[in-house]
Amino acid sequence: MTIRVDEQLKQSFDVLCDEFGLSNSAALNLFMKAVVRERKIPFEIKAESESDIRKQGWEAFLRMRESAQNAGVGDIALEEINEEIAAFRDGK
Repeated sequence: MTIRVDEQLKQSFDVLCDEFGLSNSAALNLFMKAVVRERKIPFEIKAESESDIRKQGWEAFLRMRESAQNAGVGDIALEEINEEIAAFRDGK
């Protein structure tokens, strides 16, 4: 089998394989055996849509807002938030 690989990627892969105590050939054989055995790529290949990213951001915001309300700071003003940030940056 012959494959084309970016030289920097190959070097990084070789270094990691060496740290694992494997040759790059052995590592690729392990990968191929896992693909054949599991009949799938053993990791997820995914590109998230913009709407998915926005949805995740909104859900994170709602979780933070709920957490703030549970901590008794649900009605903090933007100016107060900025003061807290400035104080933290100043080490206070």
